[in-house]
Amino acid sequence: MRAWRLAAFSLRTIPRFRRQGRVSSADMLSVRVSGFRPPCAIGDRLHVAAAHDAGVLAEIVSVSRSEARAVMFGETDRVAEGTGACLDDRAGLLIGPGWRGRVLDPLGRPIDGLGGLTDVLELRQIRAAAPPAATRQRLGPPISLGVRVLDAFCTVREGQRLGLFAASGIGKSTLLATLARAAGFDTIVLGLVGERGRELREFLEDDLGPVGLARSVVICATSDAPAALRREAAYTSVATAEFFRDQGQRVLLLLDSVTRFALACREIGLAAGEPPATRGFPPSIFRELPALLERAGPGGPGAGSITALLTVLVEGDDHDEPIADAVRGILDGHVVLDRRIAEGGRYPAVDVLRSLSRSVPGCLTAEQAHLAGQARKALALRDEMAALVRLGAYRVGTDADTDRALRQAPRVEAVMHQARGEVSTLEQAFEQLREALLNAPH
Repeated sequence: MRAWRLAAFSLRTIPRFRRQGRVSSADMLSVRVSGFRPPCAIGDRLHVAAAHDAGVLAEIVSVSRSEARAVMFGETDRVAEGTGACLDDRAGLLIGPGWRGRVLDPLGRPIDGLGGLTDVLELRQIRAAAPPAATRQRLGPPISLGVRVLDAFCTVREGQRLGLFAASGIGKSTLLATLARAAGFDTIVLGLVGERGRELREFLEDDLGPVGLARSVVICATSDAPAALRREAAYTSVATAEFFRDQGQRVLLLLDSVTRFALACREIGLAAGEPPATRGFPPSIFRELPALLERAGPGGPGAGSITALLTVLVEGDDHDEPIADAVRGILDGHVVLDRRIAEGGRYPAVDVLRSLSRSVPGCLTAEQAHLAGQARKALALRDEMAALVRLGAYRVGTDADTDRALRQAPRVEAVMHQARGEVSTLEQAFEQLREALLNAPH
């Protein structure tokens, strides 16, 4: 028996077998590797031993009979033909409660200068399936986002996924910063995908603040990061939110932006040899989007929920472009930010008539639904008659509904306007809407 134990101990001290290969060619985004036995599979991770450090992480994205192509999570400027590569046998991230209050890169490494992570408990897979559709819970009660126009016209329920659609420079990131202060959530996970590096500290110090950061996990990959790292930022954000959801917590996932995630996927797909199909996007992006977004929402029995608010950068104000159209079909609602409204000075610049929350019929009282419907009707009729009013072709008294809409619409607009930093509640939003509709001047 003693000899058997000694032999077992000796076997454990032998270094594990490492599957190794070499780089056969490289470009700015990826490398080709060969020599692995058994061959690599799509999704495998490996370390490419660059000359200046221990190695750069890469992921296999395509395989052929003799070679595999891997996209790099770092730079390829020092990788040459013949460089060694070895398979990474530990896939996933060690996530724990100690992630709260920290700023991390997509590989789980702290970038806030506060030292190493503590309380790391569980190895989580970055790529995972959504909870089974037949067993995941239904949406929860309505929640207050602190923004009157959203609470009143696009009411969100716990576990819902809502998209914020806008072109550049209309206030998506500013609105997202306001939403990051929403109460009623145990943990906030903020994923910054391809964002400007200078904005990170401004967001942390001015918008989140010490109190907000203490209950948040921030995952950041700036615009100069490699495409694989930008794509990984979105998956790491969702995996982190899933960890806290599985602890029974109510999680708010803020992802900025889905479009930059799609652009990173496009770079990777083209590097892997996929054909550019719909407006230059390879077919795989339309598999990646639902695989990412379906993971948010309510969990299974006994789990918490992930309420997801995701920004979508609409190129050229074209809301029918492929990514916006695909995301809109996956999510549970969409909020449209309009440049014309922003230029008119109203914040948030939400176009109520083009925005929709699919959960509204199941979460509003009869009175609240009536108020929202009356306000929408007033805004729609005001917009329809705007040209005639400007030309003086419409006379007061011609139509009672139009007269009422012209009185109510400016008061509804005043309710929708909200100063930056001002916080509201769901009840306050509908109370102010009631006053605007019932107390309009005659």
